[in-house]
Amino acid sequence: MKIKLAMLIAALALVYLPATARADIAPPQQPPGANLEPGAETTQVRMLAETVVMQIQPGGKKNLGEAQVTADFHMRNLGAEPERMAVRFPISANDGRFNIVEIRNLQVQVDGRSVNTRRIQGEDPFYPRDPVPWAEFDVSFPPGKDVNIHLAYTLDGTGYDPFTEFYYILSTGAGWKDSIGSADVVVRLPYEAQIYNVLLQASADYWYTSPGAVLDGNEIRWHYDDLEPAPEDNLEIELVAPSFWKKVLAEQANIERNPRDGEAWGRLGKAYKESAFFSKAMRTDEGGKALFDLSVQAYEKCRELRPDDAEWHAGFGELFYLRYYFGWENPDDYRDMTRAVELVKRAYEINPASPKALELLETFGWEGYVSKQGDGYDFLLLTATPTPYQTATPPSTPTSTAAPLPSETPTPPASDTPEAAHTPTDTPTTAATLEIEPTPTAERTAAQPAAASPVDPEGGSPLYVCGTPVLVVAAWLGLRRRLEEKD
Repeated sequence: MKIKLAMLIAALALVYLPATARADIAPPQQPPGANLEPGAETTQVRMLAETVVMQIQPGGKKNLGEAQVTADFHMRNLGAEPERMAVRFPISANDGRFNIVEIRNLQVQVDGRSVNTRRIQGEDPFYPRDPVPWAEFDVSFPPGKDVNIHLAYTLDGTGYDPFTEFYYILSTGAGWKDSIGSADVVVRLPYEAQIYNVLLQASADYWYTSPGAVLDGNEIRWHYDDLEPAPEDNLEIELVAPSFWKKVLAEQANIERNPRDGEAWGRLGKAYKESAFFSKAMRTDEGGKALFDLSVQAYEKCRELRPDDAEWHAGFGELFYLRYYFGWENPDDYRDMTRAVELVKRAYEINPASPKALELLETFGWEGYVSKQGDGYDFLLLTATPTPYQTATPPSTPTSTAAPLPSETPTPPASDTPEAAHTPTDTPTTAATLEIEPTPTAERTAAQPAAASPVDPEGGSPLYVCGTPVLVVAAWLGLRRRLEEKD
């Protein structure tokens, strides 16, 4: 049986994996922003204060955004003797794919005057055993006199669309005398910083912004006093990529101009959905949970305005399937999966040729929730006890409550219960509150012909796990469970 399982996985990989896909143990990283590091000698120079500003904007490599970084360091020689040293700054790092990537457009000023830099070899910030290029420049520190060092450079975002990451390493500043008197790191976004587009850490999971971040207007801030920087103090900033979030804002604006545009509601629901899931997991932060509920509300409004559009029904079903698949907090709770099957069933009734519905039905078939019967399907989860490797009968379908578009002052939801979606409590920017209607389950009659769907609005942006569409991964994982039970 294990041989058959291996052959199945290999076959799926040949069919679904892009030819250029490569599996990585971690997302690629860019050369980080970092504090200055003194030369090898012991120094009496202290970093009294530092201010780092990262201005995030669209663009960058793979359209994951870039940061225009300025870093100002206020230094003072506390000793009795002058010091002249070669100050060091990391400009490169291994990107995780064995490519040495450098920051761009580095400029250095000392007390307002531009200075030249030279390339040296130093330890990789992420892989210390590997030498990579650093920048080095000479600075004189007279005793008792303040010296100001200013750096400016461009930093590319990294990660997996639609998310991007930026880093700033504080620990390289540990070589200066005593502690860092005060440190401020400010990340500025081209729009308001919210729990929806800034991933604030909810647990010890990876891919979240470092603890201590404060959201203030369009800024994310950290402040430290008397900091003895260690590796655990290094900062990670996890965001929805600015180019993607601007699309979300554009769809919100479309709806405010025309709240009866069902397509715009569908596109907004899809954008919220894609912002709520990583390539390998569901966001567990409050913003991720709220985005799921906002996606529910947008899809419900789309379904109200376009009741015969199969693709949006199917895309809505995918939303519940993804939460069921990635959640697994209680594998015997089938409410999300039941809702997913009901919505995809309705999409199939509207248009049996719906690409999105057929894609999901194939996945549900691998998982044992539906069965292909001739030219149609038997929706087992809606009519019978689930497959043997699952033990509980599905509970009733969950309901959802209305939620507004994200506003300037979002309020995180208080809890996450299966019975009702999270509902931010801020005032909606549109005039009307969304009305939720039950999911239609009636069979399509002969008087209800299948709607044509020449374009799949839900296509083109599938979620991926290491290069493989997540629905494909879910399919073979489900089949693997069943095959293993037969061994």
